[in-house]
Amino acid sequence: MKIRKITLKNWKNFAQLDAEIRDRVFLVGPNASGKSNFLDAFRFLRDLASTGGGFQAAVGRRGGVTAIRCLAARRYPDVTIAITVEDDTDRWDYGLSFYQDNQRRPMVRTERVRRGSQSLLERPTDEDADDPTRLTQTYLEQVNVNQPFRALASFFASIRYLHIVPQLVREPDRSVGRTNDPFGGDFLEQVARTPERTRKARLERIQEVLRVAVPQLEEIELTRDPRGTPHLRGRYQHWRPRGAWQTEEQFSDGTLRLMGLLWVAMDKEGPLLLEEPELSLHPDIVRVLPQMLARVQRRTGRQILLSTHSPDLLRDEGIGLDEVLLLVPKSEGTEVTTAGSHRDIRDLLEGGLSLADAVIPKTRPAEVGQLTLFGDA
Repeated sequence: MKIRKITLKNWKNFAQLDAEIRDRVFLVGPNASGKSNFLDAFRFLRDLASTGGGFQAAVGRRGGVTAIRCLAARRYPDVTIAITVEDDTDRWDYGLSFYQDNQRRPMVRTERVRRGSQSLLERPTDEDADDPTRLTQTYLEQVNVNQPFRALASFFASIRYLHIVPQLVREPDRSVGRTNDPFGGDFLEQVARTPERTRKARLERIQEVLRVAVPQLEEIELTRDPRGTPHLRGRYQHWRPRGAWQTEEQFSDGTLRLMGLLWVAMDKEGPLLLEEPELSLHPDIVRVLPQMLARVQRRTGRQILLSTHSPDLLRDEGIGLDEVLLLVPKSEGTEVTTAGSHRDIRDLLEGGLSLADAVIPKTRPAEVGQLTLFGDA
C-alpha cells in the first residue's frame, strides 16, 4: 500500500490542505510553516491504529483538540483528516472529523471508510445515536469491528517516524520501557530485538557505508554490558595494530544520526517519515542522501517523506518537481503547493539553476538580514 493523497482541515497550521503524495516527498518551507505538523498528520493515523494508542490517546498526546485545531479555524471548527491509499488492486479512502464536547472529550463527528466504490463504514451509526459515548472511539482502533478494513488499519500502524536525538541514544537507561520512540530513545533496544541473522546483515551494510562517511571506523557490533543493556561498539583505526574500541557514548552526533537513518531505511514496513535527516552530517554526505534513499526504495518499495532546510540535499538532479511540496505561511493558514506549480521555479530551472537555488529562496525570511543587528544597543 502507498499513500496517494491527504486532505486536512483545521489541522494545526493548515486551515485547508489537499496534497498529492508521491513515492518520495520533500517538504520545504520556512521555520514554523508546518513541516513537522504535516508529518504529524501521518503519525496521528499511526497512533489511532497502533496497539496502546487509539483516538483519545492520539488527541491527548497532542494536547487536546484545541491544541490541534488551526488558529485560523472559524465557522467550522471540526478537525478533519482524510487520506487515500492505493495498492495493486484497490483504492482505500479513510476520513475522520472530530471535535471537543462540553466535557472537553474528543468526539468523532464523522468517520468513513471506502474500498473502491464500496462504502464499508459511515458514522455516526444508529448505535452511535443510541449511545453517544461510542463516539469517543474510532472504529479504526477496534479489532472487533474493523475486520472489513483491517488491512488499512495495519497499514496505518506500519507508518514509521524517525528523528534521532543522539543524547537519548547515548543514555540507554532512559530507554527502559520505551517502544517505537520516534526520537531514538529505544534505538539500541530495536537493534538488539532484531533477529541475530538480520541484525548482523544490517550492521554489515551500515559498516560499508560508514567506511565511506567515517573512514576511520572499521567495524561495528552490538554488545551488552553486565546488566544486559545493549550498546553499539565501533573499532576505530588507531596507532595500535588492533585499533581502539568506542561505544555509542563516544560516537559523534553525525555518526549516530547516520546509523539510525541507515538502520530504519532497511525496514520493509510502511511509509517512513524523516525530520531534517541532514542534521549533523557533512554537506557531501547530505548531497547523496536522495540517491541513497532512492536505492532503498527500489529494494524495499516503501514511501519516504522528509522535511528539509538543506540546499545540499535539494541539489540532487534526480528530484522531481512533483516530489517537492513547498509550504508558505499565509494569514489564513499555511498554503501547500508542488514546486512544479510555480512558473518562476520552472523558469529558473530551465535557465540552468538547481532546484535548491530555485526553491530555497522562497523559504527565506523577508527580513533575515535584521538578525545581524541582534545585540546592538
